Amino acid sequence: MSSEPAATKPLSANEGLKAASRFLRGNIANEVADASTGAISEESSQLTKFHGLYLQDDRDLRKERVKLKQEKAYGFMLRVRLPGGRCTPEQYLMLDRLAGERANGSLRLTTRQTFQFHGVLKGNLKPLIRGMHQVLLDSIAACGDVNRNVMAPPNPERSPVHQQVYELAKNWSEFALPKTRAYHEIWIDDELVAGGEQKEDEEPMYGPTYLPRKFKTGFAIPPSNDIDVFSQDLGFIAIVEGEKLLGFNVAVGGGMGMSHGNAETFPRLADVIGFITPDKVNTIGHAVLTTQRDFGDRSNRRHARLKYTIQDRGIEWFKAEVERRAGFKLDAARPYNFTTIADDYGWHRGVDGSWYCMLFILSGRIRDTEDWKMRTALREIAQVHRGDFRLTPSQNLSISGVSEEQKPVIEGILRQYNLHETHRQSGIRLNALSCVALPTCGLALAESERALPGLLDKFENVLDEAGLRDDAISLRVTGCPNGCARPFLAEIGFVGKAPNKYALYLGANYNGTRLNRLFAPSVTIDEGVALLTPVIKRYALERQDGERFGDFCHRTVLAEQTAAPVATA
Repeated sequence: MSSEPAATKPLSANEGLKAASRFLRGNIANEVADASTGAISEESSQLTKFHGLYLQDDRDLRKERVKLKQEKAYGFMLRVRLPGGRCTPEQYLMLDRLAGERANGSLRLTTRQTFQFHGVLKGNLKPLIRGMHQVLLDSIAACGDVNRNVMAPPNPERSPVHQQVYELAKNWSEFALPKTRAYHEIWIDDELVAGGEQKEDEEPMYGPTYLPRKFKTGFAIPPSNDIDVFSQDLGFIAIVEGEKLLGFNVAVGGGMGMSHGNAETFPRLADVIGFITPDKVNTIGHAVLTTQRDFGDRSNRRHARLKYTIQDRGIEWFKAEVERRAGFKLDAARPYNFTTIADDYGWHRGVDGSWYCMLFILSGRIRDTEDWKMRTALREIAQVHRGDFRLTPSQNLSISGVSEEQKPVIEGILRQYNLHETHRQSGIRLNALSCVALPTCGLALAESERALPGLLDKFENVLDEAGLRDDAISLRVTGCPNGCARPFLAEIGFVGKAPNKYALYLGANYNGTRLNRLFAPSVTIDEGVALLTPVIKRYALERQDGERFGDFCHRTVLAEQTAAPVATA
């Protein structure tokens, strides 16, 4: 294995764009100020990702607007940077107000523990970002070729270790932020630098072209693998003895994204390379990130994630390079065991005496409908709550740090809006994730969030008949193979392939330590349910003691599957 960066190849267009951007400034400010169109250029739309923004349009309206010779219905998605998913009531009230005034009237909880706004018109970008700034929130590096929102288990009141891990995750998030002032100049102060870069824009860790692709970090505390640590570029697995955090096993090279029909792209589980003490988190993180910075593929963006660097060069080479940069050898990995990915629903008391209430929110969509007033209820709770809110990796929300005196007040609000038992759902519904997909995501090939409720209804009918309604089965749906809802770690995964067509995957294990496998290359939702109906019924009759659905599929139907995959007309 070579220890030198890859031989020179033509760089991707994004590399030249980043290099010429003056540390992510580009022409964003001028284009955002242009009221003649709702869009920005392709070059600026690549740079705004580093500022937490994606240019999108409403794809439901495309055909009609083409007929009318109108511009696409452009809008922006804005993602908040929220390490560990912590949000104060004051911050939540601001986000809720901005969602009504500057976006489409809803908030969405993502699978990386943060909020997304959708339908933000160009003229509303600055007011929205300035509103966030007033409550010490930002969207810096929420997207782009940088370290993105850092994940950590919610509810630090569960134990002192949970609080300590949250603080380490937050500290790494701050440490790994880009140092450019472009975000503040463009969106906050409105004072652009003329005549070159400011001195502080040297980006000592990232350099002027940042990373080859996105970089994701997560912290997990066994026995819960709620963050899907093996899907992360960099994962820290807490090793706890008694009530003391001894340190972390370090995992590297995970990633979900792939492309249909391209065997050179694939999901990959991270490798555990060793153990570190808590004081070495930022040091090892810096070493991993900069190794990817220097050796990642900058010519082919489909091959630019850390997982491919490790796959190409080997894990032993990568570990040695990381140790060289860190200045120390990693210790041998310590034993650990994951058993679950599920959130802890309902009311629970923390070790500090406070309470938390975990609410189930399907697909993380916070809005009001005629019989579901989640947005109103959370707004009223935020007005009286003295703790905080914690977002989870499963798109749910915990009302955290509730005192004994406040508990009946908050419980009363939940009861008023019939939200006090949101978790009284089937096991598969409580373990379902989806990405946004249509109508806003430009990469979506099929429905996801809008398809999930109907898909769950169909599966629940089958599970009811089989007597399995309460069994926890992980189901994940994505509109494309980029895998934002981590579908390749689901016991059942539907991955969008074309309008109303999905690749169907089976057989990951419930604790997130084994990838699933392709079961059917192209099915509709109805065809997928029909294919799995006999499998579910067989599971009810033939499963071994304690055997999970994914493990059963791995042992039986996938093992029995012939070389030719199951296909439907």
